[in-house]
Amino acid sequence: MTKESSKAPPLYPKTHLLAASGIAALLSLALLVFPSSDVEAKKTTLSLELESPAEQLTQDQDAADAVQATNEPVTSPFAQIENSAEEPQETAQAAPAPVAEEKKAPNHREVIVAKGDTLSTLFEKVGLPAASVHEVLASDKQAKQFSQLKHGQKLEFELNPEGQLTNLHSKVSDLESITLTKKDKGYVFNRITAQPTVRSAYVHGVINNSLSQSAARAGLSHSLTMDMASVFGYDVDFAQDIRQGDEFDVIYEQKVVNGKAVGNGPILSARFTNRGKTYTAVRYTNKQGNSSYYTADGNSMRKAFIRTPVDFARISSKFSMGRKHPILNKIRAHKGVDYAAPRGTPIKAAGDGKVLLAGRRGGYGNTVIIQHGNTYRTLYGHMQGFAKGVQTGGTVKQGQVIGYIGTTGLSTGPHLHYEFQVNGVHVDPLGQKLPMADPIAKAERARFLAQSQPLMARMDQEKATMLASSKR
Repeated sequence: MTKESSKAPPLYPKTHLLAASGIAALLSLALLVFPSSDVEAKKTTLSLELESPAEQLTQDQDAADAVQATNEPVTSPFAQIENSAEEPQETAQAAPAPVAEEKKAPNHREVIVAKGDTLSTLFEKVGLPAASVHEVLASDKQAKQFSQLKHGQKLEFELNPEGQLTNLHSKVSDLESITLTKKDKGYVFNRITAQPTVRSAYVHGVINNSLSQSAARAGLSHSLTMDMASVFGYDVDFAQDIRQGDEFDVIYEQKVVNGKAVGNGPILSARFTNRGKTYTAVRYTNKQGNSSYYTADGNSMRKAFIRTPVDFARISSKFSMGRKHPILNKIRAHKGVDYAAPRGTPIKAAGDGKVLLAGRRGGYGNTVIIQHGNTYRTLYGHMQGFAKGVQTGGTVKQGQVIGYIGTTGLSTGPHLHYEFQVNGVHVDPLGQKLPMADPIAKAERARFLAQSQPLMARMDQEKATMLASSKR
């Protein structure tokens, strides 16, 4: 035996070596699959502590959703960490509570009206034959309302196991829905009208460009903007007096169904600041049931005449005794004010009176002349046409639409030529001082103040709160 051979390691059978390798592999796999609870708990705790804020918010929201779905209390994130340390396997296997989903009956169908849809095409979409449409429409006179479809309107169908229509329902508006229900003798029509809750709402706005745009930006609807202009129309000429920086505050009635605003009522109180001068108005209904607007101290907002017969028109030519006529091209007195506005814009009577003329009058074209008592007379020229019911010899009320902007007679474009006479003499309607209407009756003054003072106080408070919050 040589020296080198004496130092060689002892040899083991090959089968022994393979067995040892297999045992080592099994031990490693066991350690990976079955770690100690202490190690697993430490990893879970570390993982929760190192979560990003976004991930933690997501977990919190999931927990909140589980509360809403199950009506069971959910522990805080800290309690979840502690529980995960004690029971790691249960935490790892826990599944989020399922969120309940609204389930429709198997025979319930819904369709949304698309462009070009008819009642027949909608019936076809839910598998109903054309004969069903005729049966439905012939069942009740009011059933034809189902054929007056609007884009985006939803129709809900209920069918019996045989696939026949038993109920048809549609929401016409936020306040109204209609239903047809199958009975023994055909379909029965039913209209359901929701009764809204009435509350008061407040808006504040500052005029940066036009009144209509600024009011819309403040959240005031177009109809309420027109109402506000009408309330203050005796004192403010919305055609030429409005300036950037003018302000308004409005409290109005708002109709609400299920927390959603579905319509508006009248303006309850308002304040308008124009060129640094502030006007206030309060709506008051007297004991006879007549409503009108008054200043905060009880004087009537209503004068004998409104300041402007056309809403939001532009003054294209003022009263002048030496204006050059644009068509005749010679100096000729312009004894009125021209209001330029789109063709068809409504023209309102400036006050109550008797219609002396509703017809053609030379260069004035289609003209209305109104006599107001013994002292005042107004003229409206170049009309496109007359409003229904306005005729010579008839009477009109203040604010009533009497005609529409046009360009008849000697006119270069659509506008209203408006004249104002006092005892037969032409005066500038923009500078004429208007007579006042009657104030609150003495017998109702205390009742009026009991309503107006809280409204004025609320506008002050709402505005102060809004300004304070905007400075934060």
